[in-house]
Amino acid sequence: MEYIWKAGNAFLKDLIDAFPDPKPAATTVATLLKRMSDKGFVGYKLYGNSREYFALISKADYFSKHFKGIIKNNFNDSVLQFASFFTTATNLSASQLEDLRKVVDEEIEKKKK
Repeated sequence: MEYIWKAGNAFLKDLIDAFPDPKPAATTVATLLKRMSDKGFVGYKLYGNSREYFALISKADYFSKHFKGIIKNNFNDSVLQFASFFTTATNLSASQLEDLRKVVDEEIEKKKK
């Protein structure tokens, strides 16, 4: 998805060329594009036998969807369990925790309005 967001619109060859060496096989990239298309993340326009791919979902929406899945599948659908794990497992500094608290406090204020 990163390569598609960056390129905007891209053909399979363009996407393969964007990868660092060693380049993945065309069949591997084509399989991933098919899966992303089936999930509604990527669309394409046909030009004869070639397909020009483009994103159907924004980066923020894509990560939000995946993040919610991680919380559901790994933390019993509990944001509190995730937050507890995140704040302890990542070994955040006191300063980072204060910054996180500010973000949470700002969100609380937005929800109250």
